[in-house]
Amino acid sequence: MKLKNSILQVMLIVSLLCTGCSNAGNANAGKDNKDTDNNTSGNTGNNASSVNTVANTAKRVSASDVFSDRDLETGYDKNSAAVIKLNVKSASCSSDAVKTKGSKITITDEGTYIISGTLQDGMIVVDADKSDKIQIVLNGANISSLTSAAIYVLKADKVFITTAAKSENTLSNGGTYKAVDENNIDSVIYSKEDLTLNGEGSLAINAKAGHGIVSKDSLVLAGGEYNITAEKHGISGKDDVSVAYGNYKIVSGKDGIHAENTDDESLGFVYISGGTFDITSEGDGISGGAFGQIENGSFKIKTGGGSEAASNNHTPEKGDMHKPGHWGGGRPDKPQGTPPDAPQDMSKDMPQDTPPDTEENSNSTNTDTASIKGIKADGDLYLDGGEFEINSEDDCLHSNSNIVITKGDYKMASGDDGVHADSDVSISDGTINISECYEGIEGKTINISGGDISLVSSDDGLNASGGADGSGYGGRGDSFSASDDVYISISGGTININASGDGVDSNGNLAISGGQTYVSGPSNSGNGALDYNGEAIISGGIFAASSVSGMAQNFSTSSGQGAMLVTTEAGTSGDEISLIGKDGNVLVSWKAEKDYSCVNISCPELVKGETYTLTAGKTVSEITMTDLIYGEEEGRMPGAMGGGRHKLS
Repeated sequence: MKLKNSILQVMLIVSLLCTGCSNAGNANAGKDNKDTDNNTSGNTGNNASSVNTVANTAKRVSASDVFSDRDLETGYDKNSAAVIKLNVKSASCSSDAVKTKGSKITITDEGTYIISGTLQDGMIVVDADKSDKIQIVLNGANISSLTSAAIYVLKADKVFITTAAKSENTLSNGGTYKAVDENNIDSVIYSKEDLTLNGEGSLAINAKAGHGIVSKDSLVLAGGEYNITAEKHGISGKDDVSVAYGNYKIVSGKDGIHAENTDDESLGFVYISGGTFDITSEGDGISGGAFGQIENGSFKIKTGGGSEAASNNHTPEKGDMHKPGHWGGGRPDKPQGTPPDAPQDMSKDMPQDTPPDTEENSNSTNTDTASIKGIKADGDLYLDGGEFEINSEDDCLHSNSNIVITKGDYKMASGDDGVHADSDVSISDGTINISECYEGIEGKTINISGGDISLVSSDDGLNASGGADGSGYGGRGDSFSASDDVYISISGGTININASGDGVDSNGNLAISGGQTYVSGPSNSGNGALDYNGEAIISGGIFAASSVSGMAQNFSTSSGQGAMLVTTEAGTSGDEISLIGKDGNVLVSWKAEKDYSCVNISCPELVKGETYTLTAGKTVSEITMTDLIYGEEEGRMPGAMGGGRHKLS
């Protein structure tokens, strides 16, 4: 009988299965679960609830797909285990399955092996049959290798490295790697086979050269406390990196957690269902190839020099394309031809996934193409819960395909975009606070059906455009182009935008049918609270914005809900702005966060023929809605006041 922490394991399995059952996708995603009795028959699912959300076609997994019973088992049978005692430059063990040659210890057969003591400039090697499952229990082990891996899994079916309860263990590399066979060993723990790390103790890993942990197959982490310092990636898996729980402190010269399979694009994913993560990386904090899926956990991530390292690259005052007065007769990034028709049902004509870029070679030293994002996926990125604190030199959340956020608490500061997807961004719930960024939320399409979103951007707040984020961090221009399959759809949620560029910017169409959207800024004449190339149709919800009037736009006349665009006397930051109905009820009220000279307001109570009172700072005016869309109808507001606009007195 194996000893196990039964209560903890049962509680964990129930928790993981509950969080994963609604997200079941392709059942196995290339993972070998021969050591479990779990039912891994797949179910397809999609818990993004927005009716406008893109139909995600990439794989999703559940806890039962990636974690076996034994992955989650932290116990072991002490009575049947072989004991390996490390003696600085040698080791002793009574088992015939353990071969020792100086400071090299080789495990050759299935079983459990308890290791304790100190081994200097040595190595634990697993070289067993391909059908063997081996458990290595670290119980006060300190293993260093000057020129290779401290633990090297050459051959087995699967290896489990377990930290004994309350034990402290250390593995390290001396700063170089010399070939011991045909394999390119470049990490402190290096495995050619499926590898699981679990336990109830602690493990410190110091990779003066190379990576911390590498599996050239599947990598599972299911408990324990880890402190990893690595010259390159902290944790890396080829088929996947899957984390059930545990505490992880990672300082890395490349990615903190990295998964990539260049041979099979359906593999190389990151799946996290729990755990606590403190990641400081010079590359991406967390990077998944095929896709990324996070359901729970606590994350503190800092990449590169943080947002402050890139904060001066995207300011409008630096002479970029959003500098006031730069536009002249029209914006250079937007065609001035006939605007595309607004789609009747935006969910029917969705963009196809953009093929992911090839990740840099793990041994590459080319910093010119280094990615410095918080959480990144080459495929879809699913965020279904968790607490996130991300300070990133590049995008905080990034996908080369789609991003789906269904819940979670996000506090983010970015040197580029807060949230960027090459295809669709879908947000149905969660709390998102972007305190600093170039653009807040950017995608080819943006669907917001719920959540509480607040952002401060040095350029656009919401930006829907067509194409990849090719210009990237550090001196970009707008590489996106206008298209009839580009749009923003807001059907729910509360959105607060403080933008120095356009507040809500679509290179195609804009549809608002619900929710509450508040915009402060811009305060320069080269941008507007609304900016669209096709149609902007509002049929429900609240939209309230204060900005300068130079480039202001109103909603399209085909809208089903009333909207007004009104110039005001010069207003200042901190002014209370309110729209009051004829019965004295306050219909809309918000506080300006920048100086302004016009307001956009739309709410369900606005109807043609009724009179309303607008207060903006110290000015008060009575406005009669002579049309359902009152003020400048569609189009850009010219520098001088145009017909249909009502100047407040």
